[in-house]
Parts: sequence; C-alpha cells; structure tokens
Amino acid sequence: MSIDHRTKQSGQGQALPLQTLTTSSKRAWFRNVVAEAAGCTRCPAMCERTAVLSARNGSISARIMFIGEAPGRKGADQTRVPFSGDQSGKNFERFLASIGLGREDIFITSAALCNPRSDSGANRKPTKMELANCSGFLRHTIEIVNPAVVVTLGSVALDALKSIRHHDLSLRKSAAKIQRWDGRVLVPIYHPSPQVLASHRREPEQLQDYKVVARAIEQASLESNAAALPPDVRKGFAFPIVST
Repeated sequence: MSIDHRTKQSGQGQALPLQTLTTSSKRAWFRNVVAEAAGCTRCPAMCERTAVLSARNGSISARIMFIGEAPGRKGADQTRVPFSGDQSGKNFERFLASIGLGREDIFITSAALCNPRSDSGANRKPTKMELANCSGFLRHTIEIVNPAVVVTLGSVALDALKSIRHHDLSLRKSAAKIQRWDGRVLVPIYHPSPQVLASHRREPEQLQDYKVVARAIEQASLESNAAALPPDVRKGFAFPIVST
C-alpha cells in the first residue's frame, strides 16, 4: 500500500504522521472517539439509544475493516457488537468463515452508530443528516485503525465514504470489484441481511463476493511487502486493480 501522509494533531498542536502513532496513542485516541460517540446527541430521533462503538468492534490494529449500515434493533443495538445477535450477523460470520476469517481478524463499524427506527419501532435506513452527523466518527475510526482493506456492506456504507473522500462508485456497478479509495484497497459488497439474500444477492453470489475480498487482502499484503523493498527493486512490481 502507498504510504498515507495524513496527520493527527498532537497535544502540542504539532502534526504527527498517522503511520508513526504508537499503539498506546491509537488506543487513547480511540477511547476519546468512543466517549464522544457515546455522549453524542446530534440526532434527535436517536438520543435514547447509544452508539455501537467500543473495543468490541475489533482490534484497532486490524488490517481489514468492514463497514455496515447501522446497528440492527434485534442485533447490535442489543449485543453492542456490530453484526451479531440476529440473522444478518449469522450470515456475516458464515461468509467470513468461508474465506478463513474470524472476528479477531477484522474491525467492523457502521455508517450510523446508533439504531435508526421508524415510529412503529422497526429498523429503517439512516437519514442523510444522521449519516452526516456520524461521518466524523467514521473518518476518525478509519484513521485510527488505518486498514489496508476496506469492505463496505451495502449501498449506505459505500455512499457514507463519500463524505470522507469523494468517489463515484455505486454498488450496482462496483459490487465485488476491487477499487482504490483514499490510498486503500476498497471492495464494495452487498449487505448480508436475509432481505438482501432473498431479493438482490443470493448466498452463492455473496460467497463468491467474499472470495474477491480474500483476493483484495492478498493484493494488499503483496503491496505492503513490496513497499518495504528498496526503490530500485520495487520498480519491478506492479499490482493492477483486480476486478471480476
């Protein structure tokens, strides 16, 4: 992967390259983001619910980050762990396992950190304003984890990235195709909900999508290894974007 030269402000106001942050600095920064998210009251319709963001989301040293839409009413809003406790979570873990990944290998978060509900109490899509209110938390979380590979689960998560670094991708045209975004490898795939599996992307197709995720992880690993080589040797390496 190419080196990311973005910076974070130190306590003295000096800009520090993100790749030089120590693990303890990253943990402290993450704790601050978690605390701010827990106390957030920007969305009136969600003030009675709490952001699903904590150490239970995964390791902040993970090289792979999955981003979903929002916590589910019967799932993450209850368990406090994204994609757990409901059928979407069971499907997600099954798809992860199909490429040899477990929760311990990834960090997972959501475009909206609180569960959006309709007046009837059912899940609903987060509004544009709710997503905008959460975009800063998503941006900081990506900066802290600094993943080599980002995988978006559904169109809402893919669109949420636009507020961080603009892109022109759509899920319909870009699903399961390896892309570049913000100096990282990006793979947009479909959401693992039962509704999506029944109507838009059935299980055999989603299992194939996760094989693309596995290839993206391998590609990012090769690029990372090549980046450590001397410049004259590195010139001989080229890693084109792989699409299916």
